[in-house]
Amino acid sequence: MALTFNMLLRDGGIDPRDVRLLRHQQASRTGLTPYAIWRDDATELARYQSAQPIDRRHYFKGRYWASFVVPPDGSTLFVGLYEIGGHTSAPSHWIDPLHRQTAAQIGRDLDIYDYGRLPEFDAYAGCLKIEWGDGKRSWNQRAHQQDKLIVELTQSFNEPDFPGYTSFICALGALLNVPASWIAALSAVRGVYLLTCPRTREQYVGAAYGTSGFWGRWQSYIVTGHGGNEGLRSRDPSDYQISILEVAGSGAATNDIIAMEQRWKAKLQSREMGLNRN
Repeated sequence: MALTFNMLLRDGGIDPRDVRLLRHQQASRTGLTPYAIWRDDATELARYQSAQPIDRRHYFKGRYWASFVVPPDGSTLFVGLYEIGGHTSAPSHWIDPLHRQTAAQIGRDLDIYDYGRLPEFDAYAGCLKIEWGDGKRSWNQRAHQQDKLIVELTQSFNEPDFPGYTSFICALGALLNVPASWIAALSAVRGVYLLTCPRTREQYVGAAYGTSGFWGRWQSYIVTGHGGNEGLRSRDPSDYQISILEVAGSGAATNDIIAMEQRWKAKLQSREMGLNRN
């Protein structure tokens, strides 16, 4: 017999009729996601979900919230069961952990809910994944009406493995969410990368030859949107997709990497049909 989330709730003495399922997946304008908030500090995710617009009060009449986030692989990961109490109005200076804005800047009246995490379910946090189903936009559901199938249960939380340099593909805005092990891998090597704009369908070939490798070079794009490049500076900011074209050997000099970059510009014709200007 298949194992379901409601079976887990009942085994822990929780009636599914008292539980709301919350699937947090919205990303901020900076690319930060609820998954990354939880991974780095679970209390910040709890603080994020405790604030809800007052026009959603009818959603939160359940006694418990079962919280899920969406990792980079698109799955639905359980991160905690919370007992919910009353609510008060959010003060204007309250700061949203995801969007990094105050309640006043958000411009919506918010309730702040009292909550307490149920520690007896902590063993499943980061270890249990469910099949959410077709209603990906239905982020708030009643547990007793949606008996979710458990599709994975591990002994401990593990970040996804680094896919390899030539398989790495990521939106610039999503770089904030990559695991620390990925950052270390991307900081350790240098080479040639590709930016593609999903909006204008243009491409840009660049080179990373500094001491912090690809990761260090890409940080300038996150900060400025163009990294000092004239072709990118001439366009409106975009959330470019970034990938790696070639990794330089450990003994490669800066001139060697620049020569690699020039070859890729010629292969992809990124001067004639892209955003490269030299």
